[in-house]
Amino acid sequence: MATHPTSQARPEIREFASGDDLEALWDLARRAFGPWTSDSAQQRAERLAEAESAVREHRVFGAFDGRRVIASARYHDMRQWWHGRSAPMAGVAAVMVAPEYRGHGVGRALMTALLDAIAARGYPLSVLYPATMPIYRSLGWELAGGMHQAVIPARSLRSLAPTDVTGETPGISLRAAELRRAAPSDADQVLSAVGRAHELARDCGPITRDAETVARWLTDPDLYAYIADDGFLAYRWHGGNEEISVERAVAASAETARATWSIIASHSSIAETVRARLGPADPFWWLTRERDADLTGRDMWMLRIVDAPAAIAARGFPVSVELSARLWIDDKARAGNSGLWELSVAGGKGRLVPCQEADAPLVLGARGLAALYAGTPVGALRLAGLAAGGTPEADGALDGA
Repeated sequence: MATHPTSQARPEIREFASGDDLEALWDLARRAFGPWTSDSAQQRAERLAEAESAVREHRVFGAFDGRRVIASARYHDMRQWWHGRSAPMAGVAAVMVAPEYRGHGVGRALMTALLDAIAARGYPLSVLYPATMPIYRSLGWELAGGMHQAVIPARSLRSLAPTDVTGETPGISLRAAELRRAAPSDADQVLSAVGRAHELARDCGPITRDAETVARWLTDPDLYAYIADDGFLAYRWHGGNEEISVERAVAASAETARATWSIIASHSSIAETVRARLGPADPFWWLTRERDADLTGRDMWMLRIVDAPAAIAARGFPVSVELSARLWIDDKARAGNSGLWELSVAGGKGRLVPCQEADAPLVLGARGLAALYAGTPVGALRLAGLAAGGTPEADGALDGA
């Protein structure tokens, strides 16, 4: 008879090794998340290959009962854009615990070890999409933004709204190029075009992957990708010819933005619906002629400040803002973040340095720090119980930054 998990010895939490059973990860994923939508031999082979690559790169951790894996989590090596600057970020994914071991602290022990590894490897930030939030909040992750999905009848894109003005952005010289099909060999150029668009838009939240991952993505025969010197488009067909799903559409010029959406619009005589991953401030909303487009979903993501001084140094800030504010941070999972700090912002850059004393510092835990970093107004943090102390003057300056 099998022994109940609560009566067993504490599971071993460690990095996955090359000799560990990758097939067990596939079985664990199926038991934790249910059968995959397309549970084919090809998908199984692809996921096992992804797991093998992640193990080689030391990015997979597991909880083991003897030789048997009972929980696992991994992270992806990514970059995240903050006010037009990109910072290294560990994207946590595939957090799974065997059903019979849930509720016994295995997941928390695993995530604690993973967070320690992410910190030791020099990542200032970590992001994840939660299936449930209490465990991640208990370790310092907090809601920071969302991936939004817009839907519009394809016929509504047959013509775009006219321009209102012409001319270049002051101080920026860009010439839109014609879009062409993107191949795996274009991975570096794709990252350059996407990064340029995020930089000029002063975006907060978008992520980018490494060139190898992008190249592998571009090999997918079901992905249609186009690139320009200052923009990128990637989409798929779903339901036969009924729906187009836009996975990425970015541009650094008005001309390329129109050219990007004109490609999608060219399918309006065939497709019925277009779905797109867009933010509320995406130029798409100002390119459509009618109010047919709507937000139909929002998948919230959570942010964790792993190394507070490094995270502030990596982030972009408005060039026009100058401030000096005192913060008292209490981070129970990352002691190095705790203490009294002076936050200074000038010239579009920030610094966080220890200070000895301060009157009325803004008091934050790890969750409040993450939400503040993501741009949540201090007043909202106060009402949510994630901030206290401080002064109205400092609140206003922090909101502006």
